[in-house]
Amino acid sequence: MKVMYPGSFDPITIGHVDLIERCASMFDEVIVAIMVNDEKNYVFTKEERKALIEESIKHLDNVKVVVGKGLTVDFAHKMGCNVLVRGIRAVMDYEAELQQATANRALKPDVETLFLVASPKYSFISSSLARVIASYGGDLNSFVPKNVVKALEKVYGNQKIETQDF
Repeated sequence: MKVMYPGSFDPITIGHVDLIERCASMFDEVIVAIMVNDEKNYVFTKEERKALIEESIKHLDNVKVVVGKGLTVDFAHKMGCNVLVRGIRAVMDYEAELQQATANRALKPDVETLFLVASPKYSFISSSLARVIASYGGDLNSFVPKNVVKALEKVYGNQKIETQDF
């Protein structure tokens, strides 16, 4: 069975990698789809995100990274996928993902959405959190793969926050 794991992955986190590894062990083929939304501002280009993801998951033979545009459910259909995988970290994620899955089901009834609960040790990690930590020069090693640490440091620099005595 072939499944698609869509997202913006700006950047990919160790939580994303964990979910991809789990999918790779359960399914024949996993397509990681970098979905592009022209309304959003990204830190990394779609090409940079694709390269960062490919480097982070190079140990997985049954995973392919592609770039998609438009409605995720249409892109999944085009790629021959009838199952979308979505990670759930908290109730807030569930509510948003349920709304999206229901809309997708209305658009393409043959495409199912499978929710996977994040591993507890990664449940607090998000791309936006990694970007904030990077912007303040914090230690990213517990949040993103090593190649992404380097890429974020290149974007944000290696600045450390100076403190003042009050």
